[in-house]
Amino acid sequence: MSTAGQVIKCRAAVAWEAGKPLSIEEVEVAPPQKEEVRLKILFTSLCHTDVYFWEAKGQHPLFPRIYGHEAGGIVESVGEGVTDLQPGDHVLPVFTGECKECRHCKSEESNMCDLLRINTDRGTMLSDGKSRFSKDGKPIYHFLGTSTFSEYTVCHVGSVAKINPAAPLDKVCVLSCGICTGFGATVNVAKPKKGSSVAIFGLGAVGLAAAEGARVSGAARIIGVDLNSNRFEEAKKFGVNEFVNPKDHNKPVQEVIAEMTDGGVDRSVECTGSIQAMISAFECVHDGWGVAVLVGVPNKDDAFKTHPVNFLNERTLKGTFYGNYKPRSDLPGVVEMYMNKELEVDKFITHSVPFSEINKAFDLMLSGQSIRCIIRMED
Repeated sequence: MSTAGQVIKCRAAVAWEAGKPLSIEEVEVAPPQKEEVRLKILFTSLCHTDVYFWEAKGQHPLFPRIYGHEAGGIVESVGEGVTDLQPGDHVLPVFTGECKECRHCKSEESNMCDLLRINTDRGTMLSDGKSRFSKDGKPIYHFLGTSTFSEYTVCHVGSVAKINPAAPLDKVCVLSCGICTGFGATVNVAKPKKGSSVAIFGLGAVGLAAAEGARVSGAARIIGVDLNSNRFEEAKKFGVNEFVNPKDHNKPVQEVIAEMTDGGVDRSVECTGSIQAMISAFECVHDGWGVAVLVGVPNKDDAFKTHPVNFLNERTLKGTFYGNYKPRSDLPGVVEMYMNKELEVDKFITHSVPFSEINKAFDLMLSGQSIRCIIRMED
C-alpha cells in the first residue's frame, strides 16, 4: 500500500487517566519494525478486561494508553522478517501469541508461548521497547500487544491470526478473546460427552461461550450458576436449561448441585474469578470421573482450599488459558466453524456503536446491558 513505511495519522481512543472517558485523538502510528505488522482495524469489541485495566483496579496503572484487544482488520504493511502475512490479509489480532519456536508452541499440550504470553504490564513493543503510538511527539502506551481502539495499530506477527477473507469481521472479531476462551474451555479441556451434565459458573460473555461449548458437545443438562438471576433468561439462547442462584439457598451451591444431579455434574467450568466459585465448581463434580475447569482470574492474594480427599476420590481439577487454542494455528479453524454454522457467534453481539461513541460501549457493559458491543471504526 502507498502508506507502507510511512507514519500514519489516524483516530484513536486514548485513555489519559484511570476511569475517565476515553478521548478520540489524532495520533501517529509508526511503521512496523522487525517481526511486526501494521493493521487497519475495521471492527473492535469491548471486553471486560479492557474495563478492568481502564479502571486501574488491582494492577499498576499505565497511562496514557490505547486499550482494545478483540478486533478484526486488514494487514496494511509488514516489517522485516514477516513472511506469512502480507498486505490485504484479513486477520484477528490476539492478546496472546504463538512464536512457533519455543517449547510451549512446539508442544501439542500447551498454548502458553514463552515469547508472547499475555503481559498486562508491558506498554511497548518487544523488538525495541518503544511504543509505535505517539501524539505531539510523546509516546502513548500499548495494551496487550494489540491496542485495537485505534484505526491503525502495530502488533507482533506472532499475535496475529490470518483468517478466511470471506468471514464477516464485524462478527468473528469477538473470537479473538472471550468467546474462544469460554468455548475452548469446554470443548478442548472439559470435553463433556454427549448426554452429560455440565455446570457453568458465571453467565457473562465467557460463561455463555462455555455454555455454547457444552451445547455444541451435546450435553443434556447445562446448569447455569450466577448471583444475578436476570441473566438466566438470556442464557437459554446458549443452551442453558437449568439455573441456580446461590443466594436462593442456605447451603453451599456445590451441595445444591450434587442433590440436583445424583452426586454431582460430569463437568463444570468456572468463569467468574471468584475463589469461592472455583471451590464450588470443583466440589460439585461427581467423584470417579468429574472434571472441573477454571477459567476466571482470581485476585493475587486468593488461595484455593479444598480437602485432599476430593482428589483421592478421583475428581480432576484443570486450568486453561485462552481455551487452549494456539492463536495462529487454531483460530482460523474456529472461524471456519462459524462459517460452517457449527458455532453461533451472532447471538453474543447485543449492541453496535460507531467509534465516535466508544464510551457508550463502556456504559453498556458497566450497566450490565451488553454481552458484546461491536465498535465500528468507520462512523
